Amino acid sequence: MTGISIRKAEPSDARRLADIAYNAWETSILPLLTEQPGMRDSEHRRLTQAVSETLSRIIVAEVDGIAVGWCSRSQRRAYIPFLFVMPELQGHGLGSMLLRRMESILELEGAERVQLETPADNVRAVRFYEKQGYRILALRPDGRAAHEPFMSVHLEKRLMPFEGDIGED
Repeated sequence: MTGISIRKAEPSDARRLADIAYNAWETSILPLLTEQPGMRDSEHRRLTQAVSETLSRIIVAEVDGIAVGWCSRSQRRAYIPFLFVMPELQGHGLGSMLLRRMESILELEGAERVQLETPADNVRAVRFYEKQGYRILALRPDGRAAHEPFMSVHLEKRLMPFEGDIGED
């Protein structure tokens, strides 16, 4: 795949990023749940709000100038709450690129470890993170009462934080 770039998110990306997240959720998470009335609308609103609240901490993968995936980090800790790639482009290395770039950002901020979670039944995602060097720390119930509860896998990866000045020479 050519023409791939990673950049910071911009306000004009918000709608596209929410749609990418929803489409990824619809193909990978929704099949694990028992669909309830209003569930799809509720999830789209939740993901739209998540994009809005974390836009300054999102990086975007583009292919030929079109946003096709994104990854965000938490504000106060080395935690990655969201990583989404358009379903039709999954398996082409875009998620790995986004994850590596986000890990580099966290390393530059001094993080020694990074953590994330994914549904335990989403075997493809669990295997993806394990291939990226993450190890499973815990299995726990997902706390979102609005959806059918399922188990989440809590994963962690050791980083190699940057030491020294990041000066301008």
